[in-house]
Amino acid sequence: MANDTLIPVVASAPGASSPAPLWTLDGLRAADPVLGLALLMLVAILLAEALHRTWRIPRTCGHMLTGAVAGPVMLRIFQGLELDPWKPLIDLAIGALLFELGTRLRPRWLLDNRWLALSVLLQAALAGLFVTLALGWLGAPWLTAVVAGTVAASTSPVIVLAVSHEARARGQVTERMLMMSAFNAVVAVVGLKVLRIVLASDSGTPAEEFTRASISALRVISGSFLLGVACGFVMDRVSPLVRGTPAMPVLQIALVIIASMLAAQWTLSPLLALLVAGMTARARMQHALTVEPHLGSAGAVLNVLLFICLGLLFTLDGLARLWPWVLVIVLARLAGTAAAVAGLAKLSGLGLRQAAALTLALQPMSSLAVLLAADTFGWSSQLPGAHTHTIQALLLATTLMQVTGPIWTQLSLRHLARETNEN
Repeated sequence: MANDTLIPVVASAPGASSPAPLWTLDGLRAADPVLGLALLMLVAILLAEALHRTWRIPRTCGHMLTGAVAGPVMLRIFQGLELDPWKPLIDLAIGALLFELGTRLRPRWLLDNRWLALSVLLQAALAGLFVTLALGWLGAPWLTAVVAGTVAASTSPVIVLAVSHEARARGQVTERMLMMSAFNAVVAVVGLKVLRIVLASDSGTPAEEFTRASISALRVISGSFLLGVACGFVMDRVSPLVRGTPAMPVLQIALVIIASMLAAQWTLSPLLALLVAGMTARARMQHALTVEPHLGSAGAVLNVLLFICLGLLFTLDGLARLWPWVLVIVLARLAGTAAAVAGLAKLSGLGLRQAAALTLALQPMSSLAVLLAADTFGWSSQLPGAHTHTIQALLLATTLMQVTGPIWTQLSLRHLARETNEN
């Protein structure tokens, strides 16, 4: 036998500790990250199913709770920054859901119902404005308060889409929820890109900062829109070759990857590009476009991984000290959304009961906007000069509304809007 095929046996030094068994906490912390995430996925699926069958809790909550237990909040098997190598895969999971969401949006509806279009704009504006003013009243620096308000304005489109899938919800409230969550998430992503430029700017005059930020915002919006339209046209041209075959979801995922990577390379918004790609494909192909939930089985796996990783990013650091700030962020966001939705409910064709359902359904706040605007999961470190106290309160509020938000969305769609068809 050749020498290079021999495996040398190294004697353990006296007193040297042997590797901890895999079933212990130390063994799990030292395990291969791929094995660790695979075990987490197994636990997440079982826990989510148990919670759903016992208390009808959305499965996404079980997935996120699994990540929270394994993350820095409790067992510390994974740390948030250890997920950075997985970010491209997680961005792909987000991208698949965003493309699917884009295929469900009907921009024509906004043209036909101008009051609805105004309510979509007003909801994003008032939710962010109320949080900004509330934090400024508490003493937060105004620029940091604007950053927090921009993040808080957004509802997580991936959470509300996942909940509507699970509940099989269809109706006015569901469609408006998806429309508003898509729009305010785009506003948050673009706004954060602009605010990062302002925070990092060393320009001496506000006029130069405003001009620089405005040019950047225009480039991001127009470039992302054109990229999305191009991807939608490509799908329209290529899909007839694989229509009706198992390769259709593969084609859709491939285009999601291409659009996401091009957007990242050109510093555009993957969220906006993928939403526009989905809307363009639907407008071009009409009923010929078939999109499976989560873009098929591979997308479903990525979906579970995504929510586990969102749970791993949860934090409770400083909650005892910052809980008044956290409560103010949650209540101000709720008040802004309620004011916008209820104020234009009758004019836009929505009853008061439906308006209440829509307000609650929009509560899942998420770190999605900042994750897509940042290069790593340590996104708060990419906001130079931001007030640490305010950003930590925002992280805590995000944790609270991310883990409980799916419950509010499900309850509102099921009991207030009555648009679900669950088994």
